[in-house]
Amino acid sequence: MLSRNASRIHRHNRIRARIQGTETTPRISVFMSAKHIYAQLVDDDKSQTITSASDYEITDKKGKPEEIANKVGKLLAKKATDKKIITAVFDRSGYQYHGKVKALAEGARENGLQF
Repeated sequence: MLSRNASRIHRHNRIRARIQGTETTPRISVFMSAKHIYAQLVDDDKSQTITSASDYEITDKKGKPEEIANKVGKLLAKKATDKKIITAVFDRSGYQYHGKVKALAEGARENGLQF
């Protein structure tokens, strides 16, 4: 039986086999640790991170973890629009699409990022 993290990595590998980001439509990669959430826009053709955002950059960390994740999504979308990126492909990295991952995606959509 696989551990919880090993199962997530297995799901992540299946997802990554189908999803690829380019320069015009980068991949939004999400990572969560026990305390923090990170997101980055990745160009897989060049193997480069275009921009990133995390809850370390959020000054107002009051509220539920979902609210903080929403702010991270909004920050990532703002940085993406500054670099003239409008569309992206969402990579949930094997996490279930609810809670913090869903809040991050909705925050990015609220600030104009389409995926």
